[in-house]
Amino acid sequence: MNQLTLSFDSAIASEVNYKDRAINRLTNQDKAFHDWYRFVLSYPAHLVRDYIHDFRLDCNSTLLDPFCGTGTTIVEAKLNGIPGIGIEANPFAHFAGSVKLQWEIDAEGLHCFAHAVAQETLHILEQQSIHDPVKFHGNMDELPLLTLPQAAEKLLIKDSISPLPLHKILVLRSCLNQYKDSVFYDYARLALAKILVFCVSNVRFGPEIGVGKAKTDAEVVAPWLAEIGQMAKDLRSVAEQSFPASVVHHADARNLSALIAPRSVDAVITSPPYPNEKDYTRTTRLESIILGFINDNVELRGFKKGLLRSNTRGVYKEDTDDQWVAHHAKINELAAQMEAQRIALHKTSGFEKLYGKVTKLYFGGMARHLAELRPVLRPGAKLAYVVGDQASYLRVLIRTGQLLAEVAEDLGYRVDRIDLFRTRAATATKTELREEVVVLEWMG
Repeated sequence: MNQLTLSFDSAIASEVNYKDRAINRLTNQDKAFHDWYRFVLSYPAHLVRDYIHDFRLDCNSTLLDPFCGTGTTIVEAKLNGIPGIGIEANPFAHFAGSVKLQWEIDAEGLHCFAHAVAQETLHILEQQSIHDPVKFHGNMDELPLLTLPQAAEKLLIKDSISPLPLHKILVLRSCLNQYKDSVFYDYARLALAKILVFCVSNVRFGPEIGVGKAKTDAEVVAPWLAEIGQMAKDLRSVAEQSFPASVVHHADARNLSALIAPRSVDAVITSPPYPNEKDYTRTTRLESIILGFINDNVELRGFKKGLLRSNTRGVYKEDTDDQWVAHHAKINELAAQMEAQRIALHKTSGFEKLYGKVTKLYFGGMARHLAELRPVLRPGAKLAYVVGDQASYLRVLIRTGQLLAEVAEDLGYRVDRIDLFRTRAATATKTELREEVVVLEWMG
């Protein structure tokens, strides 16, 4: 393989890690539209901008993000006048990214709509002797609180939301659901999802999702109106301006060629899942259930099957993506090393036995994705993949960027370079792991 160019030496990498811990955060200047809803660990808009400039993209280019998440790349492309296409398998994230791209509605109309729904919600709560924001101090057992259907409730992370805040959210949701035909409906639902996670629930991110101190009560209507107000402000800021059309498809990044015209994409900027034990379906579990994108275990299982295999909780007997890297010596050596380590440490759980398998499935899935991508790329297309080293599987180090570059080269891509984005400390080993941008070119 060609010599890979690393942007910084190890000394500078260490400096980046400790001098600028905010490198992955969304700046105040970039919050418009991006902050309507975003994953806690989403990469920042300024990183997308850097590669838009590096790749010299303009209004005549088409930018693709095949692992779109909540739309950072596509929103930033639109702000820069570049047509964008997203692919996202997570139904809630697809919804969030799609709403964040729709800037044509009337901001004043959204404001009035939300205030009418808020008044209706407050009226219903007051009739139940529940006041928002005044916290309830009576006997909660006497309240006729709304709950989720049992099949949906079983999917929630335990104690992720308390009964009274959940009731308030469900009352607001019920009021909103009367206006499903309104052009403002999806914006209001997205604002509900954001305050649900970050204001009302007991969910905490550190960086993995967990549960913090229980909130026996939480204000709902005022923070929801505040989010609507920010949306309206952002919409006013682009009123009467012209932007290119952008779209997010709800689909699997390993099956995308049928969705996109051949030789139509000039660039890719994306961040796929990393090979670790992070179950990405848990990150949006609460809002997915409350908004009705997942209603039972059957739907959750179907959702998981459309994802790149990156953790052992998403592995199925019928999975065959590992065949794509059956010839790759380094990946197979990694899997063998994990299995040897498991045996040496007397680890016997079913998940631990899958560590080697899921590593091969991950890189095989990425190979399948990159192969599927080739027909839609124009000759000379540039690609940037943000990936991170991992040591989640029995502390066996996975150099994700290096291996992904080798997989891409095997499929005919030219490896331009590997840029260092940042370094971070591994939880288990306390060593520094690189988060990198693998820059590729498709010559056609």
